[in-house]
Amino acid sequence: MVVFAGQGDARRSIPLLWRADSSAESTADVRATPGPRPGLSVDAIVDAAIALADEHGMAALSMRAVGERLGCTAMALYTYVPGKGELVDLMYDRVMAELATGHDPAAGWRPALRSWAGQVWEFHLRHPWTLQVSQARPVLGPNEYGVLETLAGILRGTGLPPRVLRGIVGVLVNFVRGAAQTIADARQATAATGMSDQEWWSARAALLEQVAPGLAQRFPMAAWLHSDAAPAPEDATTPYLERDARRNFDTGLAVLLDGIEAAMTGAAR
Repeated sequence: MVVFAGQGDARRSIPLLWRADSSAESTADVRATPGPRPGLSVDAIVDAAIALADEHGMAALSMRAVGERLGCTAMALYTYVPGKGELVDLMYDRVMAELATGHDPAAGWRPALRSWAGQVWEFHLRHPWTLQVSQARPVLGPNEYGVLETLAGILRGTGLPPRVLRGIVGVLVNFVRGAAQTIADARQATAATGMSDQEWWSARAALLEQVAPGLAQRFPMAAWLHSDAAPAPEDATTPYLERDARRNFDTGLAVLLDGIEAAMTGAAR
């Protein structure tokens, strides 16, 4: 399920995101609804929607479900938030505030970038529904801009020109999101199917041996790629796929950082 940001009326969503003075007037005439309900506010609605998405996923999000969580009807919410499209934008930008805006530049850009990537990885696993919000169109909220400001500030320490750094920003964001997506999908698969990754692979490995004997000989490069896989510790509580995904994340991030250093060397020449 992919959700595109900015589906609501920009004249209403942008003022709400930035809490402009005109936001109240821009939403008051959205629908013929009763006046403001005591205890309700834009912030309360957004918080309830985030909690709902964290617990049940983006598919469960609706104005009606949020209203039920707050003990009111969906119609009562429209006085504050025009609709689901604007609500998604507000949710996404709100959780972005969890990402720190300061990474110590004194130690250099590389440790700061590693810290940033790890933080964003953990952020997406706390809020896996954010991975369903497409990057094709930005939310254009203050916290989303803050995340970009932080990343650009770290990368500026490399001395590379903006035209190069724009590409690096895109690669880093897509890499971290993609790595987090692997774990988020694995967790969702276990919950949806009732079968762990280990059970799933064990059942299919036995069948592959029967129907495709000599698989390693037919695909030697694929077999070689996994020939030095680290053995899983017997007392591990983290599922194997998650441990493997974390190792891949660390390896991939190191390669990207090495690539940035190589670009710096090339630029210096």
